[in-house]
Amino acid sequence: MKYEIVHTNTFRYEDYVDQSMNHIRLKPMTDECQHLLSYQIRITPSSMTKEHIDLWGNTVESFLIPQKHNLLEVQTTSVVSIQRAPFIRRIEYSPEMQSIFHSKLFKEHYLPFLKGTIYTSLLPDQLDEVFKAVGDIENPVEFSLELMGYLHRVFTYDTTATNVNTTAQEAFSLKKGVCQDYTHVMLGSLRKKGIPARYVSGYLYAGDNSSFIGDAASHAWVEVMVPGIGWIGLDPTNNAEALESHIRIGIGRDYTDVSPLQGIYRGGNHTLDVKVSVKKLNCP
Repeated sequence: MKYEIVHTNTFRYEDYVDQSMNHIRLKPMTDECQHLLSYQIRITPSSMTKEHIDLWGNTVESFLIPQKHNLLEVQTTSVVSIQRAPFIRRIEYSPEMQSIFHSKLFKEHYLPFLKGTIYTSLLPDQLDEVFKAVGDIENPVEFSLELMGYLHRVFTYDTTATNVNTTAQEAFSLKKGVCQDYTHVMLGSLRKKGIPARYVSGYLYAGDNSSFIGDAASHAWVEVMVPGIGWIGLDPTNNAEALESHIRIGIGRDYTDVSPLQGIYRGGNHTLDVKVSVKKLNCP
């Protein structure tokens, strides 16, 4: 599949700000399943970006707006091709995989994705509720799939119930939220079970599947580490494996590691308008 993604962030300030320094993570990844074919960025007021790779392998672009301004717009246009085949439900959890999963080396290697964070940690009674509902499943692949289905059933997708600062504990109490909340709760549950799991930010194409939700802005889902296989994407918001409709931008421990735009400025309050368009292109 080939997609064109246009992502526009528009900041409007109540008064003119003196200057702003910004860091963005909006450039899609290139890996064995996904290839970034083209990428353009347009910044208003005009500014040049400086690029670096962060601790998790994500592309970060930084730029400074030195002059006074009351509007900042960042628009990126990306063309990406993706080729992923579904197979997680066909994985046989072998004794060799089980041995790797329980090894000390495996746990040490993926330690950053086994530790809880402020955004992903759940209360003991919340974890008890999750584990009781999902069941005592030793196979990490089966547990991850059952957990994804459970969260999809008990949570209600609600764009007004939470915000970017909502924690997994708060979202779980509400049983409402958006893809970020589903993902944080799933991460907290998986990590407490001893399954390495990471946060993925990106985009979702829902044009061919009207049952998908979460495509109006940036999307988020989970990747779990399956011994001997690698990272496998699971989307609890849609109860689906993350395949050709999921376009990856960044990975991290939680949302704070992959926030699309972070910045500081000297001035008053602002409003943010986000628009995302994902269009499927005809492959040559």
